[in-house]
Amino acid sequence: MDSRGRMSATLDSDERSIHDVLRDIGGNIQEIVRSEIRLAKIELRETAKTVKSSLAAFSSGGILGIYAIGFIALAAMFGLEIVLPAWLAALIIGALLLFGAAFGIGKGRRELKNIRPPEKTIQTVKEDFQWMKEQAKS
Repeated sequence: MDSRGRMSATLDSDERSIHDVLRDIGGNIQEIVRSEIRLAKIELRETAKTVKSSLAAFSSGGILGIYAIGFIALAAMFGLEIVLPAWLAALIIGALLLFGAAFGIGKGRRELKNIRPPEKTIQTVKEDFQWMKEQAKS
């Protein structure tokens, strides 16, 4: 400040110009956005792997369930013939396939229920916006 209390046109050597501050903020925002994109890609890859294995288990359980219904129907047909060995064998195979189907479908459902949105990315984006608001205020 000069002797009349006005701001001097020159800046102290410790102060940065507004242009430098804005350039730094812009660079920081770009780096934050890049980091968020990288984090989102990583989380999406992990989620995709989980979805893939869940769908495989769910699909195999569904296919086994279809076969189980077929074998149980076949067992009922053989039961009507009153030929014990044929229908009993078909019933045992059908029951085993039904058990496998139930296991696969149950496992797939549990894994699909555990899939969550990319919480880390959401949280860091919220923090970044809060930081940007604070930077804009100062």
